[in-house]
Amino acid sequence: MQGNNQVITHLNTLLAGELTAIDQYFIHSRMYENWGFNKLYERIAHEVQDETDHATALIKRILFLQGTPDLSKRDPLHIGKTVEEMLRNDLALELQVVTALREVMAFCESTRDYVTREILQVMLKDTEDDHTYWLEKQLGLIERIGLQNYLQSQI
Repeated sequence: MQGNNQVITHLNTLLAGELTAIDQYFIHSRMYENWGFNKLYERIAHEVQDETDHATALIKRILFLQGTPDLSKRDPLHIGKTVEEMLRNDLALELQVVTALREVMAFCESTRDYVTREILQVMLKDTEDDHTYWLEKQLGLIERIGLQNYLQSQI
């Protein structure tokens, strides 16, 4: 099915964001592992898989719309040097994704591409209800119990 070229362009922009998230989560997970924060490592390694699933869904939709997925683009990575900075950077990335997803969903609505909008809606729910919520909760824990207590709980 020949898709709207602007929808395909928007999907490729979203794809760049998901690929960026994969890369950023990947390095952060390995840093957590190296530092001995196994709980953080496991959670963020899980996020790598979630972001890979999102990228796969976008690639499949672009291909279905007879577009060409562009896997060569990435947004700038923001690699933290501390656990708190890494969590903040990951949250900022997720909030960017939420904004982008909403914008593209609105565009899809305007072009009556309801299937693409529905695919993005599933991704938005996952991003808001799982990724963003978890990151906000971790930063809240650091604020409430202190960084050292938080880090100790992540071993």
